[in-house]
This record gives sequence, C-alpha cells and structure tokens, in this order.
Amino acid sequence: MTTTDPYTVRRPSRSRFITVRGLRHHVLEWGDDSMVTPDRPPLLMQHGWMDVAASFQFVVDALPTDRHVLAFDWRGFGLTDSPATDTYWLPDYLGDLDAALDLLFFDAAPLFPRSNPIDLLGHSMGGNAVMLYAGLRPQRIRRLVNLEGFGMPATKPAQSPKRIVQWLDELKQPVALRDYATLDEVADRLRKTNPLLPPQRAAWLAQHWSRRVTRAGADDRFEILGDPAHKRGTPTLYQRDEVLETWKMIEAPVLWVEGDQTDISRWWGTRYTKAEFHERLSVVKQVERHTLSPAGHMLHHDQPEALAQRLEAFLDA
Repeated sequence: MTTTDPYTVRRPSRSRFITVRGLRHHVLEWGDDSMVTPDRPPLLMQHGWMDVAASFQFVVDALPTDRHVLAFDWRGFGLTDSPATDTYWLPDYLGDLDAALDLLFFDAAPLFPRSNPIDLLGHSMGGNAVMLYAGLRPQRIRRLVNLEGFGMPATKPAQSPKRIVQWLDELKQPVALRDYATLDEVADRLRKTNPLLPPQRAAWLAQHWSRRVTRAGADDRFEILGDPAHKRGTPTLYQRDEVLETWKMIEAPVLWVEGDQTDISRWWGTRYTKAEFHERLSVVKQVERHTLSPAGHMLHHDQPEALAQRLEAFLDA
C-alpha cells in the first residue's frame, strides 16, 4: 500500500455548529451571504447514508461560478451529534432539515437573511429526503436536485408483521462499524466500495469520513464518523403511494442525475428497477434528467466536473 497525497482543495469550507431539535449539527459553508441574489440563492447540499457533508467538496470546487453553498451532517453522521437511539427514522431527517432551514434562512432573524427561497440538493438518502421536503414545503424551494435518490421498492401490508419481527430481532443484536489502523486503510476501504474514486480524492475523504481514537493500552485506530445504529432498519414499510402524493406537490423544477454504472439490482434484486423509478418520477411537474458516464452511485465523487456543469446550467437557467 502506497501513501497518496490528498486532493488539494480549491474552495476551502468553514465549519459552524447549530443546535437543531436538541442536537448539535455540524454545518459546512463555502462562500458567504454576500454572493446571494434573487437569481442565485444559497444552495444547500445534503449527503447520503454513511457519508458526510464534506463529501461535496469536489463538486463545490468544480462549480464554474462561486456561490454560497452549505451542507450539514445528518444526525448520527460526521460531526453532528448522535441521539440516544437504537433506530433512525426518516421523519426525523425531515424534522431536522425543516428546523435547520428555519434557523439558517426562514426564521424572523435567520443567520442568512438574504435567502428566500433556496436551492436544495440531496444525494441518495439525502435525495429521498429533499424530494419529500420539497413537496411538504414547496414555497421554500426554488430549484431541486436529486442525485440517485431512488426511493425503495413498493410494499404490501402483508409484509408488515415479518418486518416488525425482523426489527425486534435486530434490536437484540449489537451493531458495530469496523475501525482501521491508518488513514490509508480508510482510503482503501473507500476505493474498494467505489473503484472509480481516484486515490487523491479517497485520501482527502478519509480525513473527513473518520477520526482518530485513542484507547488506553492500545494503538490509535480510525473510526468511521457514523453511528452504528444506522445499520438497523425500521419496522415501518416504505409507502410508495404516500411518497408519490408528496412528490406531486413539488412546485420547483427538478434536476435528476444518475450514474450509468449504478446497478440498483444489487440492493433490491428484481423487486425494483430504474424503469419503475423513472415511471414514479413522471408524477413530478417539471423534471430534467441526466446520466453521467462513467459514474456509479457516488457520482459526485466520480464525475464532479461534469456534475458541476449540469448544476450550473440548471440552477442558472
């Protein structure tokens, strides 16, 4: 294993912490409020499962034009607090997003008073969350971007008892995330998951995806910045029809971007296909669809320059 010099940042971020629903949330900020105009509002980017806000650094660096960009670590990820819980619930992400947007943009005295409405982007789990949020609070969102937030297979009520029993059994089992001896090992793990990730980006991400932990009588290790409880599912079934009713309420134009190498059958087999997802997406009033190549699920790591060009064109249209 050879040590690789990390990626060099073009647009440095600043960290701040805000308290949202009793949890200390870590917020990254690129640029500042002076860049905001009615035609160029702030862009809030929300990461996916087992990821962190810093994951968007490569895309922010690649944006052709400076703009005010923010991203926060979801509860239980990155430098945001983990609640005392054994299960994470999607409505909590929506509640955190709503309260964070209040504090940042929409309260009577927000941190960034020049912003109304905003542009909102989400990747994967974050993409699912922002799609729902944009339907629930349509007046707050000017333009919406969904990166590979496919949703989940449709369910039937008959599946509910089995799912609840599975959850009960999961609660009896301890969960843990593997730790690593060095940052190089963390970077190798990132590249194993995503072979398209260049070594320099992996080396940079490793510093933000993990932290050094010192234990008495043992060598330091690097732990992933994610609560192991995220590995448990929930006892509730995914309600496709309820989701689609919410998507129908989205007023903002939507940009959908996926990677040409994303194979969702790895997650759901034959129960859910890309074709079915695109059929669902047709309920949204105005959608622009793009595929990046070569790119997989972490397309903001694989093709940040191409993605940034798409974002710029869409947000400034």
